[in-house]
Amino acid sequence: MSLLHNRVSNKELKEKLYQETFPRTTISFYQYFTIQDPIAFRDEFYKQLNALQVFGRIYIATEGINAQMSVPSHNLEAFQTYLYSIPALNNLRLNIAVNDNGKSFWVLRIKVREKIVADGIDDPTFSMENRGKYVNAEQMNQLLESPDTIVIDMRNHYEFEVGHFVKAIEIPSDTFREQLPMAADMMKENKDKNIIMYCTGGIRCEKASAYMLHHGFKNVFHLEGGIINYANKIKDQNLTSQFKGKNFVFDDRLGEKITDDVIAKCHQCGAPCDTHTNCNNDACHLLFIQCAECAKSFDGCCTVACTEVYHLPLEEQETLRAGNKNGIQVFNKSKQRLRPRLGE
Repeated sequence: MSLLHNRVSNKELKEKLYQETFPRTTISFYQYFTIQDPIAFRDEFYKQLNALQVFGRIYIATEGINAQMSVPSHNLEAFQTYLYSIPALNNLRLNIAVNDNGKSFWVLRIKVREKIVADGIDDPTFSMENRGKYVNAEQMNQLLESPDTIVIDMRNHYEFEVGHFVKAIEIPSDTFREQLPMAADMMKENKDKNIIMYCTGGIRCEKASAYMLHHGFKNVFHLEGGIINYANKIKDQNLTSQFKGKNFVFDDRLGEKITDDVIAKCHQCGAPCDTHTNCNNDACHLLFIQCAECAKSFDGCCTVACTEVYHLPLEEQETLRAGNKNGIQVFNKSKQRLRPRLGE
């Protein structure tokens, strides 16, 4: 069997990516369907994609598949042929990235998980069979004109912060599992109104629509293909974008422009900015918004303290973070309440 795990450092893999002479296309897709043996499915999927030089992050579970990937453009047809050879994925919609430099991923990682979206649902009567109705880009714009339409953003706060639909309601939580019951509770007085749910590529809002229907809501819709598909369709159909700003994406790009509106602010100085970055201090890696001036002043770090650590010799940095388990953190609202503006 082909190697199913990467044995080369991320730094080397990223360097190889930027040395490639052929273009890549970033795509994403998901599908809720029953996979009897996720491990066997994962192993075969890895073997086929690895042979096509596909990079990306893919989750497999008994409930289906969730994938974001970078495919060599010359292998797109072969990739699609293989994907569509799987009966449950035949003719599946593929979301093509809006702003794509082909450098979104540099390694192929396919993981088996309990669920493709961590939802916290443990109700055995819940089913994805009963889910909301799709709305396309044109229908989305039409429904947004109605005062009886409520639009709910099922993404995290840092995604909402840099871009969202007009009239959109943010569910103020840091995880999808917390958002589901919060959304149902916030909307309990609006069970007779049109409720449209949306997210980045469709996977979260599709499950959220099923959750709302499970809890007695009637007129529940979800945006087909999420923001990514909406952005492509409004261009193709020459429609006015009702999504303003940037769409946050979970790859090395950290965002793609949908409109030129900048609706967020630098977390350090407050200037208009919607550029996410991770703190350069390897012991921090906080995800936050930083303008070019602050990036220069703080050397890409989030605070003076992190800048000082970043300037230490590598050996001292390694000693300081020895034993610490610091993954990528997110600048969230609870942190914002507990401390002053970043940089201090």
